[in-house]
Amino acid sequence: MARCYLGSIPLLLFLLLCDDCTASVRLVGKMDPGFQGAQMNWIDNSGIFLVSNNSLYGFGFKTTTDVTEFLLAIIHMRSTQVIWTANRGSPISNSDQFTFDKTGKVALKKGGSIVWNPDTNGKPVSSIQMLDSGNLAFFGSDNKLIWQSFSHPTDTLITSQDFGQGVELVSNPSSSTNLTYILQIKSGDLILSAGFKTPQQYWSMQNDNRKTINSNGGDVSVATIEGNSWKLYDSSQVLVSQFIFSDSSSANATWAAVMGDDGFVSFYNLDVTASAAAAPTKIPADPCSRPLPCGAYLVCSGNNVCQCPSPLSSQPTCNPAVGSSSCKMSTELVDAGDQLSYFALSFAQPSFAKTNLESCKSSCTSNCSCLAMFFQNSSKTCFLFNDLGSFTRPSSTSGFDAFIKVKAGGIGSGGGSNGGKGFPFGAIISIALGTVFAILALLFVAFRCYKRRGRGFQESHGDSSEDDMFLENLSGMPMRFTYKELQSATNDFSVKLGQGGFGSVYQGVLPDGTRLAVKKLEGIGQGKKEFRAEVSIIGSIHHHHLVRLRGFCAEGSHRMLAYEFMANGSLDKWIFRRRDKDQEGEFLLDWRTRFDIAVGTAKGLAYLHQDCDVKIIHCDIKPENVLLDGNFLAKVSDFGLAKLMTREQSHVFTTMRGTRGYLAPEWITNYAISEKSDVYSYGMLLLEIISGRKNFVASETSEKSHFPSYAFKMMEEGKLGEIFDSKLNLDKEDERVSTAIKVALWCIQEDMHVRPSMTKVVQMLEGICPVPKPPTSSPLTARLYSGIFKSISEGGTSSGQSDCNSDVYQSAVRLSGPR
Repeated sequence: MARCYLGSIPLLLFLLLCDDCTASVRLVGKMDPGFQGAQMNWIDNSGIFLVSNNSLYGFGFKTTTDVTEFLLAIIHMRSTQVIWTANRGSPISNSDQFTFDKTGKVALKKGGSIVWNPDTNGKPVSSIQMLDSGNLAFFGSDNKLIWQSFSHPTDTLITSQDFGQGVELVSNPSSSTNLTYILQIKSGDLILSAGFKTPQQYWSMQNDNRKTINSNGGDVSVATIEGNSWKLYDSSQVLVSQFIFSDSSSANATWAAVMGDDGFVSFYNLDVTASAAAAPTKIPADPCSRPLPCGAYLVCSGNNVCQCPSPLSSQPTCNPAVGSSSCKMSTELVDAGDQLSYFALSFAQPSFAKTNLESCKSSCTSNCSCLAMFFQNSSKTCFLFNDLGSFTRPSSTSGFDAFIKVKAGGIGSGGGSNGGKGFPFGAIISIALGTVFAILALLFVAFRCYKRRGRGFQESHGDSSEDDMFLENLSGMPMRFTYKELQSATNDFSVKLGQGGFGSVYQGVLPDGTRLAVKKLEGIGQGKKEFRAEVSIIGSIHHHHLVRLRGFCAEGSHRMLAYEFMANGSLDKWIFRRRDKDQEGEFLLDWRTRFDIAVGTAKGLAYLHQDCDVKIIHCDIKPENVLLDGNFLAKVSDFGLAKLMTREQSHVFTTMRGTRGYLAPEWITNYAISEKSDVYSYGMLLLEIISGRKNFVASETSEKSHFPSYAFKMMEEGKLGEIFDSKLNLDKEDERVSTAIKVALWCIQEDMHVRPSMTKVVQMLEGICPVPKPPTSSPLTARLYSGIFKSISEGGTSSGQSDCNSDVYQSAVRLSGPR
């Protein structure tokens, strides 16, 4: 195989140079031992290396939403619908191998680790067959079936596939809630459940009035899609009931039932193109009967209308912020009346029977995990819920008294189980003081408006018509919000998530339950037209490892950006400090997670540098700007925003664009910068991911205080283990350990021309190209930083004359940001 050198080689040229990177011929029907290959071997065949005899189904590699990641999957060839995956949740790169060795072992490897191998009870596999039914079957030496994909479905069932007891259909985790949905046969019925810590059922075939009943059968034992209906049989193969999901009665049609991440099971005819297909039949029929049609605590009614229940209307984002261990805070129950219901009430077993309302309330109050309770007066039964989805609002009274747990004193009036009824002196004093402050604030605002009246009128009126026309004519523009909409979504900017150089970030939630992170930009010198032009480019950038811009506000003097909400916050919180000193290990990111974060961050930067219509240089790569979703998927944030600041305002906020400790030497020596400056910052970030410490720590010994210099020294001495976080349990056989260190040290080379591109960084981390030993960096960088590092612990950013908008930079480099 041809070697990949550190210099930049386009992927196409790389594949042409590699002897084993050429496309291979697809196998038909059957595969024998002694087979191995990666996605890059079947590029010309769309990743498929085995097809059924009737050519309806293929087995091979399928790209995910990130075009650099792949799943080993079974695909319906005509529709390209994925009907089964081996490695869902652990996507691989285009060089990772699927092997079927001569001893009969089958495995899919990611780097040096096995991410999937079938359980054949220790029996060797003699052949793998892609059957005409869409079933991937493994046969033993006696030609007996020892494993089949039909018995291990992921999120899809197809025609003639038996779905029996003990098998589950599980959705992909929802990107916004990390919640999964489960279809299974249980207690003689076909049911749907939400995958909370304690699963909550929300649909059953028995309760669906669209089914046709055959009274001769017993309990449901197996379900099979036959023709245009879903048929349910008992253990004696007697038909119990059937669910007709289509008017089409074609006996040869191939149907699929897909468990979606929205909680619906949807039925699709795979033989019909999406444009010609009718709207799919869905289970359940009522969208509000799902667990999360809206956000948690919101009320779903009518045609998916989402509202906040009145007892929580004063709470930030309509959420009482009571965690699953509420005993750590003072709480109370607020009365939500009898106009609320909950999707699981029709299926849940009572927590307590033959009780009374006060006992039910007491049980919830004393239970740390209880978030809400429902009491049914007619049956005297009590229901406690430890996880909550959306509420529903029935057409008449629900028959239940609903109570929601909140922080004590968190609700302005009424409903608190512990509230007193004395004369409200405190409330009167608070109102009086509030009124005085409001009057003073109004006077201050009036004075400011008077001074800015001329300029403000011109900005908000003089060019509004032109800007609005400009906005409407932009294709692919992110959603435009009014100031009031974002003010309402953030509950008047009450929950602050963080503070950055551009302004403050606040938590928000839209009426449909979508969570946002809203950034109020401060001190930006651009007009509305320039701001919207910038946003139109940033908003069109969609990548798996870049934080998504959902919308913006440019109204008068207000400039705001609404990003997708990232549940686990920024990376620095997970590698530099422990949240609970008594349980340090509980929040320690393992090496696999850290490595995945490093690769994801590199992919996001490579996209900005190479794949955008305009090259975007981030200029401020650091752990605080790498955000993590609920699955610890890394996404780069704040990209492309350097151009939102003029040179003078840059001096006001940071004096130099970027953060001390991550700036490349060319920043400090006033040379023009390029995307290689981002590469340097990434290398410093990667060292911090590896070591679990800041790159400069004044309290360390002189040898270790500047960690990059120490890392070079340890590499020369062959002591790579000294570079890693001492709390990590590392596998010495894991090649990613030395790879990550060498990549980091290549990235922080003083000479920008020696540093690899971010595309090359991704290839090296994923093992596509070998990583040579990096040269020892000259001490220039350490000397340049030595004076600066003395004040790093005091916070802030470094000073200098260069920034992303400097004249020398713009004249020397084709500018990187949205313009």
